[in-house]
Amino acid sequence: MREKLIAHINELGQKDPRERDKKLRELLIKSFPVVRVKALRPVVMAILRNTQHIDDKYLRILVRDRELYSDTDTEVKRQIWRDNQSLFGDEVSPLLSQYIREKEHVLFDHTNLNNLFFHPSPKVRRQGEVVQKLANMIGQSVKLYDMVLQFLRTLFLRTRNVHYCTLRAELLMALHDLEVQEIISVDPCHKFTWCLDACIREKNVDIKRSRELQGFLDNIKRGQEQVLGDLSMTLCDPYAINFLATSAIKILQHL
Repeated sequence: MREKLIAHINELGQKDPRERDKKLRELLIKSFPVVRVKALRPVVMAILRNTQHIDDKYLRILVRDRELYSDTDTEVKRQIWRDNQSLFGDEVSPLLSQYIREKEHVLFDHTNLNNLFFHPSPKVRRQGEVVQKLANMIGQSVKLYDMVLQFLRTLFLRTRNVHYCTLRAELLMALHDLEVQEIISVDPCHKFTWCLDACIREKNVDIKRSRELQGFLDNIKRGQEQVLGDLSMTLCDPYAINFLATSAIKILQHL
């Protein structure tokens, strides 16, 4: 019965919002009191997962109970994280540390000469576990995306570790691959990062792309210093520096 009920709730979640929201709200009122009963919890979690806007009174109970919180789906956690930056930071922090460790392992690994740091293409790099997990945690939430960017900016300023710059670019391009228009349409660095990413992928910067990149920088107006800061992170990415330096040497050799 439980499996049938969950399947029915998931079907209901695909229906027209007006019909869906009213029924799910009624189901949630009736079922939430049994959320601590383990056998029935998956049903309540299915209702929550399909509810677009969960009332704060339910979210507060989920946050306070560690066991309930850990059983909650990412779709529901996003609604909790939006108003709880410290809790979101606790979830994101281990992933950022893991990312830095992995990057430094590849960079400083002198035993495996097949696993070269600059070898993978941008598309392959952003398929990595941490980038994909972060993209999934953010979903379509501009607020959560901004929080992650704030963490990356702060950590980069504090540590001067350039791998945070790589993650800034890779995360944006992972969301670009997933076509999350809600985010890529409002990130002022998107077109610049996308253009630079294409150059790195093709290992070539022609006159047209060079002018495009220069144009993005020239169009930054007074008062948009934060955009300049974010673009400087994109350019401080070791993959971008390696590509631009290699391109400059090629031009010098040609001349």
